[in-house]
Order: sequence, then C-alpha cells, then structure tokens
Amino acid sequence: MHDAITLRKPHSNDGYSVFKLIKNSPPLDTNSAYCNLLQCSHFASTSVIAISNEKTVGFISAYIKPEQADTLFVWQVAVCDSARGQGLAKKMLSHIVERDSCDLVSHLETTITEDNKASWALFESFTQQYQTELVRSVMFDKEQHFGGEHATELLARIGPFKRAKDQRKSA
Repeated sequence: MHDAITLRKPHSNDGYSVFKLIKNSPPLDTNSAYCNLLQCSHFASTSVIAISNEKTVGFISAYIKPEQADTLFVWQVAVCDSARGQGLAKKMLSHIVERDSCDLVSHLETTITEDNKASWALFESFTQQYQTELVRSVMFDKEQHFGGEHATELLARIGPFKRAKDQRKSA
C-alpha cells in the first residue's frame, strides 16, 4: 500500500525510473531506456507517471495517432506490484484523456494479447466509465507479424466517448 499517489506528466528525468518499473513488471515488453526517455519527453502531454514517496509506481505511455487526431493510442500500462488493486491504471487513463492536449480525442486504442486478463479488465472498466463500447480486432498476427514468436496483439478500440469535463459543460 502506498501513501498519496501523485499523477503528473512525465519529464525526461523520469525515463530511467520508468525503464526500471517496466523491466520489473513482466510480462510487459521492455523497451530500451532511450525509448522510455523519449516517451517521457516527446509524448509527455499524452503520458502519465504516478509517484508515491518519490518512487515511480505507475506509468502509461500514449500518443495521439498522427493520422487520426481523435484517437489516443495507449502504448503501455505499468503499475508496480505494491500499487495494484487500487484502480491506479484507470485513474491514470482518465488523467490523460481529461487533459487539454486530448481535447479532440473521442476514441482510445490499444493492443492486448488474448490472455492478458488484467489489461482486458482495465479497458473494459474504462469503457463502462465512459459509457461507450469496445470493439476487438486483430492488429498484429502471431505468424504474419511476429514470426510465431509473440502472441497475436488484438486491437481494442474504445469510443466514441465524451470526456467528463465536456459532459459537465453540456449539462
């Protein structure tokens, strides 16, 4: 259990702690430390870091798709063992989509392997929170895209949804 958890945009100085969090969170795919540095700087406005007692306890990397300004693509979600079961991942997702940088976002996409029950539960819960639907389809096939060495990645497309702050404005 953690004391108060602060959610904020990441900074380049957070990159290495994010790298260590992901490395210690199997079965997540570990990217290079350099990749995490880029995520924390280039994609800061659409990513979030969770800090408790000066320790990184959660991170979501995401970006707005270059050819679809209405779609936020969630690259990776990581929560340390001791912070799981508190709804942190869903709070982090909401924290991102409610930002001004996501004003045009009405859809969220991510890829998930069929057997990743925790991720499916997270995104289905997010779908319920935003009162919309989740559609699954194959994005990257095990044989065609991964040479049989990685499970098929299913695309989860959520939306359309209205952000909470937009719903308050129209009420």
